[in-house]
Amino acid sequence: MSRLASTAAVTDIHDMSLPPDAQMPTAKPRLSPEERRRRDADRLVMIRLKLAIDRELDDRGITTPAEIGAALGMPAAEATGLLNRKQWREGDVEQLEAAADRLGVQVPEPGRGC
Repeated sequence: MSRLASTAAVTDIHDMSLPPDAQMPTAKPRLSPEERRRRDADRLVMIRLKLAIDRELDDRGITTPAEIGAALGMPAAEATGLLNRKQWREGDVEQLEAAADRLGVQVPEPGRGC
């Protein structure tokens, strides 16, 4: 009898742990081909912008996070994070374009000397 009671208790505790829809990890939704192309294009633009901004900062002798933040008009941690981040994030292209404009950096179009 005690063996049955302990099995029932274990089953009850296990059943209460998570609702059925929360037990299975959800798969990441696949991006549409259009969204994939847009993100790939954004990544290329980001690479070009980061290289141009890094080059300009280097030419000006700006190397510390505080100087970089001041030059880009944002907090030091945010500026260095934006320039060093490897993963694509929504809004990064716009921030990098604003930073390039602030520095007066011209980014060449693809296939034109970049």
